[in-house]
Amino acid sequence: MRRDRSGTGAALPDFLRAAGHPVRWRLLGELARGDRQVHELTALLGEQQSLVSYHLGLLRRAELVRTRRSSADGRDVYYRLDLTRCGHLLAAAGGALHPGLRYTPPPVAAPPSARVLFLCTGNSSRSQLAEALLRQRSAGALAVFSAGSRPKPIHPDVAAVLAARGIDLGTARPKHLDEFAGQPFDHVITLCDRVREVCPEFPGRPATAHWSIPDPATDPQGRPAFERVTAELAERVEFLLHAIAAAPALEAS
Repeated sequence: MRRDRSGTGAALPDFLRAAGHPVRWRLLGELARGDRQVHELTALLGEQQSLVSYHLGLLRRAELVRTRRSSADGRDVYYRLDLTRCGHLLAAAGGALHPGLRYTPPPVAAPPSARVLFLCTGNSSRSQLAEALLRQRSAGALAVFSAGSRPKPIHPDVAAVLAARGIDLGTARPKHLDEFAGQPFDHVITLCDRVREVCPEFPGRPATAHWSIPDPATDPQGRPAFERVTAELAERVEFLLHAIAAAPALEAS
């Protein structure tokens, strides 16, 4: 008999095994939009919290989802989707079926004109880094801003880690979010768990997201903490660019 070369006996790829359930797929979809707490995911899915927690546990064991305790309330936990790992596993899943199906992400298209606002408490580290990274990565095509609920001087390590990436902080300054009150934005992204709780509404129905990122200024490791946060922000900014390019900017109302 001719040997069966169909590969039907191969093990199910990791991504399909982890994501191949309706609840887990919906969880991945919600977390692709931003970091969430379990009670938020429960409300969004309309499922019991015990069921949502069970499937989140499976996604964590598959290392598709990570957790971090809230800096606003240590009793709360934020769930974050590891989009980079998802991409690697999706590529492997396609290649397991046929070499011609190995997925490689397309280069990000030129983003349309859009206004993006990053918010954190002090506007001294995370939001300044995100603003500079997105402005540089979009080659100035996007109008990018940052602000804080309690502004304080920009941390000196911000300029240092950006300079290592060839980015000049220039004339950046800390700004209060009141400076942008009433202005329309296409995307408003909170980077601090505390500022998320006081973030005002902006006109134009912007797309909102939360990235729960620790404040490197409070980390005793100093400069290495800033380098880690910058690397995470650079990764998230790259995925944000794809999302902006795929969805034209909203018209301000």
